[in-house]
Amino acid sequence: MDEKALEERLNYRFRDPSILKEALTHSSSLSPKEGRGKDNERLEFLGDSVIELVVSHLLYERFPERREGDLSKMRASLVNEETLAKLARKIDLGEALILGKGEERSGGREKDSILSSALEAVAAAIYLDGGYKEAERVIRELFLPLIEERGWKDKDYKTQLQEYTQGRYKTVPRYILLKEEGPNHRKAFEVAVTIEGRVWGRGKGRSKKEAEQKAAQEAWERIHAEGA
Repeated sequence: MDEKALEERLNYRFRDPSILKEALTHSSSLSPKEGRGKDNERLEFLGDSVIELVVSHLLYERFPERREGDLSKMRASLVNEETLAKLARKIDLGEALILGKGEERSGGREKDSILSSALEAVAAAIYLDGGYKEAERVIRELFLPLIEERGWKDKDYKTQLQEYTQGRYKTVPRYILLKEEGPNHRKAFEVAVTIEGRVWGRGKGRSKKEAEQKAAQEAWERIHAEGA
């Protein structure tokens, strides 16, 4: 596969083709006489951070109810050598790599270490060539199907709380808006949830829905902690 075909698979056209060539160049292809700096190792270093930032933002957006520890574990399962190599294979990145004869003979185009590093380098190349927004778009397009495939979902605490209270108390939770503040583009809400007049949880969020979910989560955890 040539570089044009790779660009089509990435859905990104490089303004500077030389930076893509650098991202695809493995150190094994360079002779000692040529010196260092033309392989993809420096780009790999930058790309690792670019991918981690985009994936962190993606998970933060898609899973507003998950705590820091959960998000960290999810990110670690996505941004690692095995998963990056899998995504590299999905776009046939190995076919576009520039390898030395030794690596070619030893199956370098299929090695996880080489593929994952190359994907990081390509991410950095897009970032340098087209800016953060373009890099973010491409990385999201790569990772979103993988997230969907894994079936990760937030717990719907509102539904769980309602089902529990209907069975236990023959009533449903009531959500009360305590506070709404901030300009329209940066609203903040605080909500309390009550069951039979007692406040069981409070939550804050950028939307009423998010605040209600957090209040329901606090109520759910308190109910089970107290054995109510």
